[in-house]
Amino acid sequence: MSALARSVALTGTQRVALLMTQLDQVHAAEVLKQFSDDEAERISAEIMALSRVDSEQVEEIVEDFHALSVSGALTARGGRDVAAGLLEATFGAERAAGVMTRLTATLGGRPFEFLDEVDPATVRGLLENELAQTIALVLAHLSPQRASHVLAGLPEPLRLDVVESIAGMGSATPEAVAIVADTLRHRAGAVIDPRRHIDVVGGVQPLVEIITRSDVATERALLAALDERSPALAEDIRSRLVTFGDIVRLDPRDVQQVVRGVDAATLALALRGAPEPVAAIITANISERVRALVEEEASLQGAVRASQVDEARAEIVRAMREAAAIGEIVLTRGDDDGDRLV
Repeated sequence: MSALARSVALTGTQRVALLMTQLDQVHAAEVLKQFSDDEAERISAEIMALSRVDSEQVEEIVEDFHALSVSGALTARGGRDVAAGLLEATFGAERAAGVMTRLTATLGGRPFEFLDEVDPATVRGLLENELAQTIALVLAHLSPQRASHVLAGLPEPLRLDVVESIAGMGSATPEAVAIVADTLRHRAGAVIDPRRHIDVVGGVQPLVEIITRSDVATERALLAALDERSPALAEDIRSRLVTFGDIVRLDPRDVQQVVRGVDAATLALALRGAPEPVAAIITANISERVRALVEEEASLQGAVRASQVDEARAEIVRAMREAAAIGEIVLTRGDDDGDRLV
């Protein structure tokens, strides 16, 4: 019988987590980068719980997958510290902290996992007529990507109420979480046993992760509304968001890394009306060939809508955020706002 068969009690995610703990942090981080955010979080959650797995089981799985040379002295190196170190090496300190917060909050179970495959419009329908605090509780349990889609479709001023609730959220009792989960599960017609042991941790950083995955219009509208209702919260969020103007704070090599994957047409749109320092640092860090293509695209584009310029700049911002999150570039922030998208 194969080692895999002998370890049938473990899920695929658990087997991957076990293999990851046998790699050094640098190589494990490179492997983890190949997974989506949701997959990385699930793997990291399993790593945090691996202290209960014995070395013999680890050796069986390593042999079965031919991932490592078995030395005979393998041990299970799981736990919170291993997971935290791996996440930080993969995503950087700030993003890793947000992931660890969610993992710590949900390690005991995922009461809203039945919503993972439900489209955002349906989730909004399930939450219709609920209090902002209840909606915030649910969104805090979803992945940032899915939560941002749900949030984008909420009407004002409910959306703003939800944003403030997420930012100010502390913890909720297992009983309260279970009641909300059970109610939504019945509405959705799902038949899934509730998992009750969970603490919910919100805060500004999880909210920032949701907002950064929203479209430009949603991001701008939320921050403009928060300027009116909660200026301090709006400023806190802005201080954590990467913006188009922040590119002037990058080293030349980092600028080159960011714009390398951006096509000439997008660069030409993004540079429309850009502040001189921003335009200067971008044009100084592209090749003569690309610069000529950008100039040609600009001459051919004619009149363009402001929304097109915004979206082009947003593409560069996304490249900056992704590169900074995985440690490919170092982004420092100043006191001024720069040329913000919002």
